[in-house]
Amino acid sequence: MRNKLYIGLLILAFIFQGSFIRVEAAKQIDYKSAEFKAVAQQFACTCGCGQDHYECDPNTCSLTTDFKKDLVEMMNKGWDKDKIREYYVNIYGEEILTSPEKSGFSLTAWILPFVVLGAAAIAVFMIIRKWVKKRGTEEVVSEYEDTSDEVEGEILSSMIDEERKKYL
Repeated sequence: MRNKLYIGLLILAFIFQGSFIRVEAAKQIDYKSAEFKAVAQQFACTCGCGQDHYECDPNTCSLTTDFKKDLVEMMNKGWDKDKIREYYVNIYGEEILTSPEKSGFSLTAWILPFVVLGAAAIAVFMIIRKWVKKRGTEEVVSEYEDTSDEVEGEILSSMIDEERKKYL
C-alpha cells in the first residue's frame, strides 16, 4: 500500500515538474512577443529616425540592437513594464519616452499647443463671421444708394427728354 502511495506521489511530482518547465519556457520573451512590443514602443530611438525602438530598423541603427537586447534581458529577469520605464527615465530623462508622463509640466507642455491652436481657430472663425456680417450690411446700403442713383438718372433723363421735346 505504501509503495503505491510513493509511486503515486512520484508520478504527481513528475507531472507538476513538467508543468513548471512549460511555464518557465512560456515566460521567455523574444523580439516578436506582444509583451516586448508593449515595452519597446514606449521608448523613442535616439538615432534620429523619429521612431520608437520597436519600429526602428536594426539594420540601419546600431543603438536599437543593443537597446532591444537589454530590454529582452530585463524582461526575462522578471522586470515589469513600469520598472523598465522608470529605469530608463532615470538614465535618459523623459526625452526617451514616446508619450509624456500624465502629470505635471510634461502634461501641460503636450496639451498647451493644442489648446492654443483651438483658441486660434475659434478666433479666426469669429473674425470671419464678423467680416461676413459687416459685408452683408454694406451691400444693403450700396443697393439703396444704387436705387437713388437710378431714380436720379430717370429724373434727369425725363428732364432731358422734356427739354428735347420743347426745342426739337
